[in-house]
Amino acid sequence: MVHQHVLDRVFASLADPTRRGILIRLGDGPATIGELAEPTGMSLTGMKKHVQVLEDAGLVVTEKVGRSRQCRLGVAPLDEAMAWISFYQRLWARRLDGLDAYFTLQPGPKGQDS
Repeated sequence: MVHQHVLDRVFASLADPTRRGILIRLGDGPATIGELAEPTGMSLTGMKKHVQVLEDAGLVVTEKVGRSRQCRLGVAPLDEAMAWISFYQRLWARRLDGLDAYFTLQPGPKGQDS
């Protein structure tokens, strides 16, 4: 079962383009906060705030390694979001198939070929 508070945090996290960029970057492998901040020109503090939002949502896992914080992807909440999306995708596909069948079976207006 999908928990609404998990979905709220995941979708709120994904709403920001900077955070989506962080996830894309981490898809290539772990990175430090500094490595994430460098290409954006963002301060370490600003990047840490973005990473914290992702971490709170469970999308990123961080670990202190020496003097830096290593970040990597955490996927469990994305699985829940995908389950939620898949449910509604199937629901709407069935409804649209039903609507298509309804219109296919309806006779056209008199005087016109269907």
